Amino acid sequence: MQPIDKPDEALAEPDPAAAAVPRAQRLKPGERRVHILQTLAAMLEAPKSEKITTAALASLLGVSEAALYRHFASKAQMFEGLIEFIEQTIFGLINQIVDKENNGVLQARAIALMLLNFSAKNPGMTRVLTCEALVGEHERLTTRVNQMLERVEASLKQCLRLAAVSVDSSAHETLAPLPADYDPAVRASLLLSYVIGRWHRFVRSGFVRMPADDADSQLRVILQ
Repeated sequence: MQPIDKPDEALAEPDPAAAAVPRAQRLKPGERRVHILQTLAAMLEAPKSEKITTAALASLLGVSEAALYRHFASKAQMFEGLIEFIEQTIFGLINQIVDKENNGVLQARAIALMLLNFSAKNPGMTRVLTCEALVGEHERLTTRVNQMLERVEASLKQCLRLAAVSVDSSAHETLAPLPADYDPAVRASLLLSYVIGRWHRFVRSGFVRMPADDADSQLRVILQ
């Protein structure tokens, strides 16, 4: 389940139709792994946060639990596959943003909006990002998500450090000059906390309250 180069495609929802592959259809081993992960992500999109079981996953796929374990050693390994996809996609998009935008504040803003929009397009994966779907699962999964978020915060901090030392950060017509006591680490931490809070609200609302609602004006307050 590799990241997709184009941002719009990377933010696409897992195809619900993919979960309905007929029992008779034969998939190659690599395709079967991807199909299992797509189906798991689709199951996580159910508004009611019921615990995912391998029995329910196998039933939806039309295979036996033993068939699942031929592709993944455990359910934890399936979740690791989702986390790896999320991680590769998010950091691929962060790299694209940094390459295209020179202004550090605008980089951080674009990254935050990307994270919110990724959540909106992938509600099931948002439950992984908030670790709500990982309750009762192996603790290494939560550790890996936390490490990924620390990397995101480090990326935001780097963007805002660029803004703090660049004269261009105060020259852009849509930006106010940065205050003398601007602390990139504090702003990056606050920005990530805002994004995570929006993810949690999205999940708790049953995926009704969209993560990016009013984000433009709120991010302006956080960043400047």
